[in-house]
Parts: sequence; structure tokens; C-alpha cells
Amino acid sequence: MKKIAVFASGSGSDMQSVIDGTLNGLIDGKVVAVVTNKEGIFAIERAKKHSIDCKTFKTKDYGDNETRDRAILEFLKGYDIDIVVLAGYLAIVTPVLVDEYEGRMINIHPSLIPKHCGKGMYGLNVHKSVIESGDKVSGCTVHYVDHGADTGKIIAQEQVEVRLDDTPESLQARVLEVEHKLLPSVVARLCK
Repeated sequence: MKKIAVFASGSGSDMQSVIDGTLNGLIDGKVVAVVTNKEGIFAIERAKKHSIDCKTFKTKDYGDNETRDRAILEFLKGYDIDIVVLAGYLAIVTPVLVDEYEGRMINIHPSLIPKHCGKGMYGLNVHKSVIESGDKVSGCTVHYVDHGADTGKIIAQEQVEVRLDDTPESLQARVLEVEHKLLPSVVARLCK
């Protein structure tokens, strides 16, 4: 059984999809640690509900991202983590973490990479960009994390139709539904 760490910055719905996958037998693994970069988010409540150790690492408390990531690494070393899942984690991870978990750290992004990704492309910004571009199709991508922003090798993608009446919020909601299926299926494959 693989040990999984999930990083989140918001409601934790993608994280919950991974937890659910471990509980329903899809994923041969267990989420043993949750890392956040914000206090007061619902992802923390989800972790508590499932008795998962959760710790918040705010960059301002550490001075810079690299020092923060060294602290995260120390936290995770106590768990012998096999796979790190960035599930709506809105902080840039530094080489400190990327190098430690090379080939074992994945991210889910709410577009079909290489479109609508990179710096500043997160949350509603992504869906607004998709609609403004006139794309007929969007979706989500799970990829390995490397030293760039959304530049790692793609593992899997799923498409979502962009409707004429879509708003960034409506498109986001439909993409999120697909994320909740794609992410646990990829984690399940990586745990085999």
C-alpha cells in the first residue's frame, strides 16, 4: 500500500476524490499527510474528518519558498511518502521538493495542457482564458511536476465541451466533475 501526501489550497474537493478512491478500493494506497499553504480552508476540515495529519506552511512564516519547502520536506520525511499529489495547490513548489519526489509528484491542472497553463493560470483565470480564446473544448490534465510551471510530462487528459453560454464559473464546475474522476484514476495507476 502506497503512502500518499496531498497538497491543497482551497476546498479540497480534488483531495477528497483521492481520499474516496483509497476508501472505496480504487487506489491501493492511503493519504497519510496533507499540506496546505492557507489557514481556514475546507481542505483542512476534510483532512481532520478522515484523521489525516495536516499542516499549514505559509511562505510568509518562512521568508521564502525554498525555506518553506525544506520545512515541508522535513514534515513529509516522517511518513515515507511514495506519491505527492498537488490537488489545487496554489503555490510554486521549488526544486527542494521537485528533486526529492522526482517522478513521484503529480499535479492536476484545469485545462488541456499546453493550452491555458503556466504562470497566473489557475482557478477562474484558466476558464476565462479558455472562453475568451474561443476554444470549443477544454478539460483537465494530470502531469508530473518538474521545474517549470505546468511543463511536466502529461500522464492523462480528459476533455470537456465548452458551451456557447458558458461562464468561467459554469465551465469550472463541469471541469471539476471530470477532475474528480481523472485524478483518482491516475493515482490508482501510480500506486500499482
